Amino acid sequence: MRITCVGGGPAGLYFAVLAKLADPGHEVTVLERNPRGTTYGWGVVFWDDLLDDLFAYDPVSAGQIWEAACQWDEYEVRATGKEVTHLAGYGFSLGRHKLLSLLESRALSLGVDVRWSASEADIPDSDLIVAADGAGSSLRALDASHFGTSVEMGGNKYIWLGTSHVFRTFTFGFERTPAGWIWFHAYPFDDTTSTFIVECTPTTWAALELDRLDAEAGCARLETIFAAHLDGQRLVDHRADSGGTGWMNFRRVTNQRWDNGNVVLMGDAAHTTHYAIGSGTKLALQDAMALADALSSGGPLAAALERYEHRRRAALAPLQRAALASSEWFERMPDYAGLPSIRFSYALSDRRGEYPLWRYLLHRATQQAVPRAMLRWALNARRWTRARRRPGAAPSAPSARAAPLPTGG
Repeated sequence: MRITCVGGGPAGLYFAVLAKLADPGHEVTVLERNPRGTTYGWGVVFWDDLLDDLFAYDPVSAGQIWEAACQWDEYEVRATGKEVTHLAGYGFSLGRHKLLSLLESRALSLGVDVRWSASEADIPDSDLIVAADGAGSSLRALDASHFGTSVEMGGNKYIWLGTSHVFRTFTFGFERTPAGWIWFHAYPFDDTTSTFIVECTPTTWAALELDRLDAEAGCARLETIFAAHLDGQRLVDHRADSGGTGWMNFRRVTNQRWDNGNVVLMGDAAHTTHYAIGSGTKLALQDAMALADALSSGGPLAAALERYEHRRRAALAPLQRAALASSEWFERMPDYAGLPSIRFSYALSDRRGEYPLWRYLLHRATQQAVPRAMLRWALNARRWTRARRRPGAAPSAPSARAAPLPTGG
């Protein structure tokens, strides 16, 4: 089969890897519009469920991703006028550039033809064309009416930034300014850099003049607002070199159909989920797994694409509901600002509205040092046990940088 993936992001590269593993005879091409080594975005986050899947489908690339990842062992919540509180949980983060480099190397080693600075005009004759070219997919736009594409804009303004301040763990920080509340989601993804996503309401954004400032001046203003969290380090906007700025509204993309003849949508081209639940990369990679499985099942291409879409829609539905609830909570964030610190952080944790009462009681108890340390120990034991069960995984823990155990309440 001749397969072309339009888009050299995680979805396109990983599907190319799986297609080659399924049948080395497949002629697989990846077309990426950017020059080699160019990527926008900072770090991505994921959890054990994705690692389980990665090891099941390709232990080679999974091991490389696991080894390169940074591990964080809890969530920290900071807010003006409130005590610092903590949320239980652990996860992993990895620089987007590093992830793409690992997947690209794996694809090339298997014989995938990866072409940079390319576009849909460069698509060779193909039996299957995978549109993995992002939320603004140009390939999808060629027949948007067929796909039934719908784009809904989120209410808040947000921007993805990077910083050389390495956060200890995944951190939510909320600052009250004369213009209103503004907040960040930050996490480390290597030994020198953290992702720093800033969000606020449009009213606050305009009142802080972020609608008029260029990238450099806007970052300088945010550095002043978040000075207590950055330890004197700078914020960086990737868009500065192009003369623009990275501020945007979240686009919720849905499609009534995911295929059109031999063209199929994947990743953000097919669906987007709000960044507040950190599942965009995970869902893109799982799309690739599902499409590879559907094709391996045999039969006509049309039937395979239908199986792929049906499987992924069913898996996506609960996450899309959770993402919508999460984004709406942040749009109402000022309504929760008056809560005491423990209730505020619990409201943040339970923004999907799914938790039973015992979760709140556990949350209160683990704000103290000893119960918090015990819970972290239990979660790390579970992580280690789960890791040992993965096919092809080394028995030892990854060399990820983990946050130290707490020493205070």
